[in-house]
Amino acid sequence: FTLLVAVVLSAQATDAGVNKATKALFAAADTPARMLALGEAKVGDYIRTIGLWRNKAKNVIALSQALIEDYAGQVPQDRDELVKLPGVGRKTANVVLNVAFGQHTMAVDTHIFRIGNRIGLAPGKTPEQVEQGLLKVIPAEFMRHAHHWLILHGRYVCKARKPDCPACVIADICKSKEKTTDIPAPLVPIAPLDETFAAEA
Repeated sequence: FTLLVAVVLSAQATDAGVNKATKALFAAADTPARMLALGEAKVGDYIRTIGLWRNKAKNVIALSQALIEDYAGQVPQDRDELVKLPGVGRKTANVVLNVAFGQHTMAVDTHIFRIGNRIGLAPGKTPEQVEQGLLKVIPAEFMRHAHHWLILHGRYVCKARKPDCPACVIADICKSKEKTTDIPAPLVPIAPLDETFAAEA
């Protein structure tokens, strides 16, 4: 439940801002029933530093009510059910399904949308097209963490305005016309085998 609320609050907000606000909010209310008892005005007081806080407070109360009335207070493990909740879209549902329930989903934010198109990994005109493309090319064993890896790559390397192509580990396969260098991907040092593992092999 707390993950769902945090992701709903994260739209057009920084992670640091959401983490700061939710620390106090979840100390006061960490279940749908407690959130409902807290009420919209008090929820608003806790999240006032987050963008669009009034609308988000309203959604948090409404989704808490819906969870109690329709799902016995439990967060559903199905995307179609999650997106019925106030303030929950496909991206939020995918984050919850992936992080809380370990499902192979791909939440496409602005970073992932840009990377999918820029490097040619999963081109698409909509976030859902990029999502479907990524689901096809990312091996299952990496799907649980791929969302986070791609976001970090987009934030710190494949940035919107000034991509740091020389620092990119996939520069050699990048198909971007914006690529700033022909330098191949940097060599990543491989750690020596653990002696125990080597002996068993």
